[in-house]
Amino acid sequence: MSLLVSTRCRSLSAVLVCLGVGGSIFAPGLAARSVPARWHSFLHVAAVVDLTRPRTDGSLTVAADGALSTLHVGGQPTPFARGQDGYATEQGPEPYIALATGETPEGTGCSFAADDVFALEPSDAPGVIEVDAQGRARRFADLERGAMPNGIAFDDVGRFGHRLLVTAAVQGGSALFAFDCTGGVTTITRQAPRLEGGIDVAPSSFGRYGGDLIAPDEHSGRVYAIDPRGAVRTVARSGLPHGGDIGVESEGFVPSEFGRTWFAYLSDRRSPGNPHPGTDSILRLSGVSLVEAGVGPGDLLVASEGGAKTIAVRCDRRCAVRHIADGPAPAHAEGHIVLRNGP
Repeated sequence: MSLLVSTRCRSLSAVLVCLGVGGSIFAPGLAARSVPARWHSFLHVAAVVDLTRPRTDGSLTVAADGALSTLHVGGQPTPFARGQDGYATEQGPEPYIALATGETPEGTGCSFAADDVFALEPSDAPGVIEVDAQGRARRFADLERGAMPNGIAFDDVGRFGHRLLVTAAVQGGSALFAFDCTGGVTTITRQAPRLEGGIDVAPSSFGRYGGDLIAPDEHSGRVYAIDPRGAVRTVARSGLPHGGDIGVESEGFVPSEFGRTWFAYLSDRRSPGNPHPGTDSILRLSGVSLVEAGVGPGDLLVASEGGAKTIAVRCDRRCAVRHIADGPAPAHAEGHIVLRNGP
């Protein structure tokens, strides 16, 4: 690390962590808060565990208490995919979800239909459940017995062939699987380090990690990148407290259209008896606060499970980290960070 960068890092130590040899800070001219912004409880939702990016009608899909709902911001959750052909899972595990937007995997004659939801099934028969836009659920794919699925995201960049990506804890480490729209599976790696949570694929603008799968590890506090060959690299050391039920867990990339009228949303799940017992609510952080903290399009937001402490990661030639926000002290953050334009 150069003397100039080292000096700047020390002078901004309350809000900045510089990474690697010759680490960089955020681009000149972006504001740097000395006091982090705050996530606020936006809406009470019992046992909420994850959210998807907006559906074609602008609503968010909400996974909570073993069921799904849709949420038009400003209203209350509307039950979705209920009844005989609907979706239900155990209430205890973490069945994270991802929304399809019409991705067409390479080498197939089919697509993932827009507004279909794909949910992890972390049970004794692990797999992935598909819920179509009409609320009909079916088992989409099986995982090997003993695997514990713990992350799900779509490759909307294309380096993984526009497939559905699922991470799972397996004996000896973590596996990354890629599914096409027929349910056909390719194993990318079985030797990734421990990871779980709101995984996401980096936009092409995210420096050397553009198009890679980005995944957090609460135990080490690191954020990893996995490329289509299965190679794993450390993107960032979060600088936040780490450990089980404490460290980095949730993440999401800031869309290219982002501005002050946007909001970020995050699940804060009830966890009785935990040092961070949760508030049973969806948290919200304003675009104004994000902009004032120096966040811009293409940045990665990562929140810790304990207290929703949030960093922004920007990667160009090098990567830099800034602590930008904190949640309510009891917060128990889960799943993806989702951004949406409008109130």
